[in-house]
Amino acid sequence: ACGSRGRWAPGAPVPAAAAKYIGALGARVICDNIPGLVNKQRQLCQRYPDIMQSVGEGAKEWIRECQHQFRHHRWNCSTLDRDHTVFGRVMLRSSREAAFVYAISSAGVVYAITRACSQGDLKACGCDPLKRGRSKDERGEFDWGGCSDNINYGIRFAKAFVDAKEKKVKDARALMNLHNNRCGRMAVKRFLKLECKCHGVSGSCTLRTCWLAMSDFRKTGDYLRKKYNGAIQVTMNQDGTGFTVANKNFRKPTKTDLVYFENSPDYCVMDKSAGSLGTAGRVCNKMSRGTDGCEVMCCGRGYDTTRVTRVTKCECKFHWCCAVRCKECEDAVDVHTCKAPKRAEWLDQT
Repeated sequence: ACGSRGRWAPGAPVPAAAAKYIGALGARVICDNIPGLVNKQRQLCQRYPDIMQSVGEGAKEWIRECQHQFRHHRWNCSTLDRDHTVFGRVMLRSSREAAFVYAISSAGVVYAITRACSQGDLKACGCDPLKRGRSKDERGEFDWGGCSDNINYGIRFAKAFVDAKEKKVKDARALMNLHNNRCGRMAVKRFLKLECKCHGVSGSCTLRTCWLAMSDFRKTGDYLRKKYNGAIQVTMNQDGTGFTVANKNFRKPTKTDLVYFENSPDYCVMDKSAGSLGTAGRVCNKMSRGTDGCEVMCCGRGYDTTRVTRVTKCECKFHWCCAVRCKECEDAVDVHTCKAPKRAEWLDQT
């Protein structure tokens, strides 16, 4: 499904695939041995190995965020351990899932690099050098101080590194990826917040020292998940330079909208060609009518119920000083898991 070890599978988001190797090799990352990098990416990797290390560590964070956002969805952002594309063939289709993965991975690179800059982990950057002197907001004047997150450096490096592969190809899918990459980068900047410390008598805010800080990555994940829900299906325009909406009844996409070309599979059954792992064995919520409900999650196949014993902390009491002691309580709960499809139905999809 993914080609030979030294090649990049089409549709694989760069940071995810590279991260598995960077994480394994640590500071001794050997850029020539990371599969799938184009020449510009390899050059950046060799020139900035410390940044690549941060990108690798940041990849774990955005993959976890992707899995959190889709934990109640038939497609749950599953990763494949022995596949250097990380997500497998699901990325080959120009679907809204692919759009989300490109956006969240691009956002994750910005977030990881910006954070590493502020923490002093990188030679090439530090705090935002432009946040000096005085400024003002709706509450009045303040002094820039502390360490403002250098979001613009994170965005510039992420754009240069992540977009390099798409700019080399210049086809319809590359244009889609570039658009969604930008959505992800700008989503992180959207949630920069001004944090301040007050100075004055009894903590009054006669003087303020402020700095710009990124919000928790969950805010970016929540925002991009909403963009996934409202993603716009498009086709290429006649001159191949942009998009037109596939359905004329829908509005044109803006720079903040995720875009995709192809409808998604239903992800109900295992389908190797589409990269679907199916929902057999997935836990579902018997009482829910949403995407985590057994009717939707199990695609009408029904579910099995197993009674399990759950151990939880209970009757917790505070003891002076300073400990909380709890008992362990056992209770029986029903766990519902989706039935596998009938064998003939499963064979049709593989």
